[in-house]
Amino acid sequence: MRMQSNLYLFLIALISAMGGFLFGYDWVVIGGAKPFYEQYFQIADNPVMQGWAMSSALIGCLIGALSAGKMSDRFGRKPILIVAAGLFICTAIGTGSVHSFASFNVFRLIGGFAIGIASSLSPMYIAEIAPAHLRGRFVSINQLTVVLGILTSQIVNWQIAEPVVTGATYEMIRESWNGQMGWRWMFWAMTVPAALFFIFSFVLPESPRWLASSGRREVALEVFTRMGESDYAHSELKAIEAGASDEKQQGGFKLLLRPAMRKVLVIGVVMAVLQQWCGINVIFNYAQEIFMAAGYGVSDVLMNIVVTGITNVVFTILAMFVVDRWGRKALTLIGSFGLTVIYAFMGAAYYFHITGVVLLIIVVAAIACYAMTLATVMWVIISEIFPNRVRGVAMSVCTFALWAACFILTYTFPVLNSELGAAGTFWLYGAICLLGGIFVIVYLPETKGKSLEELEKELVK
Repeated sequence: MRMQSNLYLFLIALISAMGGFLFGYDWVVIGGAKPFYEQYFQIADNPVMQGWAMSSALIGCLIGALSAGKMSDRFGRKPILIVAAGLFICTAIGTGSVHSFASFNVFRLIGGFAIGIASSLSPMYIAEIAPAHLRGRFVSINQLTVVLGILTSQIVNWQIAEPVVTGATYEMIRESWNGQMGWRWMFWAMTVPAALFFIFSFVLPESPRWLASSGRREVALEVFTRMGESDYAHSELKAIEAGASDEKQQGGFKLLLRPAMRKVLVIGVVMAVLQQWCGINVIFNYAQEIFMAAGYGVSDVLMNIVVTGITNVVFTILAMFVVDRWGRKALTLIGSFGLTVIYAFMGAAYYFHITGVVLLIIVVAAIACYAMTLATVMWVIISEIFPNRVRGVAMSVCTFALWAACFILTYTFPVLNSELGAAGTFWLYGAICLLGGIFVIVYLPETKGKSLEELEKELVK
């Protein structure tokens, strides 16, 4: 393909992946704001309300993820991405402006709905425009923007928050600038990238695979031609039409429930659940508790969170360069068994009360392992294993499973931490990773270098 075609593909993939950036920012911003909004709303001594504040967005994620596929299959990928961008603007302004805990959670639900849409559609859109030999790298752009969003949120939180006086009481924190206004600016800062995503989304072409499956052949051919040369456009369109010829009777959830789809659906759902139940998101969402348990103060905690964010970005970039070389299965196995070992050490550190820099190193190792493997590979796998006609709803189901698993993970961590202790909790996550690795050995096929239509023929029988 011509250099300008690859550049064009990269630019539209980057615009679509801005949804991933906002997903990452909105998902993590609450972690930095947590020590302050809890004082403002006076829920610091109420574990139930703390858990609801942290997980309310996940309800929106579940609804958004389940709705995204059906809406995008009906109206197209582009309009729904624009809707998500508008919702991100709404939640950024609204969450920072509220004065009641109920209103805070309403806007967190709206933000979660936007996250659910973006987390499903952005990687799917990129997979549908990318050539087979570059698809892993291109879909990984979305994961890169997710971790850049996470890092940006962590840096913004760190820079906005004024230093907390050692030994400050709840009342002192509540009446401080951090407790009254600082946490609001952490959410308001997201308005800028959300507005940019909203504007640039209008430049995106519609997914040519969606256009072709909707009977708009000439428009699909035109979009493919812009992405490559005429021969490439015609060959891609021919492959799509050949793959769709046997699936004209039914689509959507009906097609997804057919026996032939069972294997790929199970793979997609298990991969989505594994990515969450491996436990890394606990580190991001409850970083305050994890690092304070390791002996760090509030100001040091925010700095350490930035360190984990930088690690996340660096190893996600590394994943982009190896995902199409090493393959999806190999990286998934490295991630599953690697985290099993790391969690064994992390649990031991907590069990023997090893604190400070040693625990920080173990946490950074866990994030590095996750970023290079499960975080990136899962989105690549679920965006490429499903047939064109059912990809939207299939991605919705997998993303729904992901957010359901994330909700359970986030909501249960305080309980597990209380009942099992930090050591027992991370050993439990290690056992889940071990079981996940065994599943991958038995059931996950290698998908690198194959077109979406070739994968459909191999996996859906």
